[in-house]
Amino acid sequence: MLLIHDIRADKEGIIARLAKRGKDFTDLVNQALTLDDKRKSTQVELDTILAESNKIAKEIGQLYAAKKMEEANAMKAKTVILKEQSSTLSEQLKSVEADLLEVLYQIPNAPGAAVPAGKSEADNKIIFEYGEKPKLTQNLPHWELCEKYNLIDFELGVKITGAGFPVYRGKGARLQRALINWFLDRGRDAGYEEIQPPILVNEASGIGTGQLPDKEGQMYHMEVDNLYAIPTGEVPITNIYRDVIVKEADFPIKNCGHTPCFRREAGSYGKDVRGLNRLHQFDKVEILRVEHPNNSYAALDTMVEHVKSIINKLKLPYRILKLCGSDLGFTSSLTYDFELFSAGQSKWLEVSSVSNFETFQANRLKLRFKNKSGKTQLAHTLNGSSLALPRVLATLLENNQTPNGIVIPDVLVPYTGFSIID
Repeated sequence: MLLIHDIRADKEGIIARLAKRGKDFTDLVNQALTLDDKRKSTQVELDTILAESNKIAKEIGQLYAAKKMEEANAMKAKTVILKEQSSTLSEQLKSVEADLLEVLYQIPNAPGAAVPAGKSEADNKIIFEYGEKPKLTQNLPHWELCEKYNLIDFELGVKITGAGFPVYRGKGARLQRALINWFLDRGRDAGYEEIQPPILVNEASGIGTGQLPDKEGQMYHMEVDNLYAIPTGEVPITNIYRDVIVKEADFPIKNCGHTPCFRREAGSYGKDVRGLNRLHQFDKVEILRVEHPNNSYAALDTMVEHVKSIINKLKLPYRILKLCGSDLGFTSSLTYDFELFSAGQSKWLEVSSVSNFETFQANRLKLRFKNKSGKTQLAHTLNGSSLALPRVLATLLENNQTPNGIVIPDVLVPYTGFSIID
């Protein structure tokens, strides 16, 4: 969440940056500042009463020592009143702090200076494009290829669970596992420590990375235990550092991990959700970094290059988009999306988002470090999909189809154990 200090120091600048998201956040910003003023004044009043209580307590001790019992008892009666006042103010302070937090939770991250303004995804900026769109003798969408070669059974998933929960089988399952292992190995080669985290998280973890309360309706919630199925590995892995003060010498902190991910995707329907295009359960390999604020944007560029290197080795046509303000995620300050070209569907499919959250998550997480002067300050957090499996698998199948079968990219053959699906 945004720091109230930053909002107060540059109110108009923050409002202008938030306006890039296509919405006016002036009222919420003003509410936050008003509540912070009330918090400050209540704190001052409480501190004054507590100081007076401490002063009187010392005087009472002196009066008792001087055998002035009547005067001491009279002053004790005053402390009772002060105690009641301090108790009331303490409750008021807790209430206004809770109200302030609730308002701050509603304000998204302020887009960075490099983020273009825009009203929809149509205003995203294409900043890089690589590879030629394949010219195929046959042009089947991946769901038909999966049926033809018995790779993924979508109907069986409906029977077992429901729509959006496919069953991978045979060479389809082996190809999925090969991609996961290959992605993880590329992360390891780039210096990322592999993490295998829980896939259920508590409410504090969801709040820490910004999924709660913003995306509560999109997460699967187990009410009895108040646990949430993760929408991305970003949530449990980033929460490793919740309430942690790291050493400046530890930067950069680099983690990667594979997890299944669960998203309700309420309201999704139509041709855009067919096959692997949009699922309720899917696998993803995530890379995450905790960085010194001075280095986070250089780290973001490094993460973008890492994802590029992976897609280049798969020899899939792709492009990179800089997201405009209205398409930016709630917690992000700057995001680059990677899209692969789907030959079987003749359209671009998002497969990765690489984002810098600056201090937005760290403020919620209380993720800090001590700088060289010994002062504690917030770190920056970043994450990226490296990569999300469903649409990578879909485009890999579609773009490598031939009349004789589906050709597996050379880099994956040592992981699959086969070079063609026929």
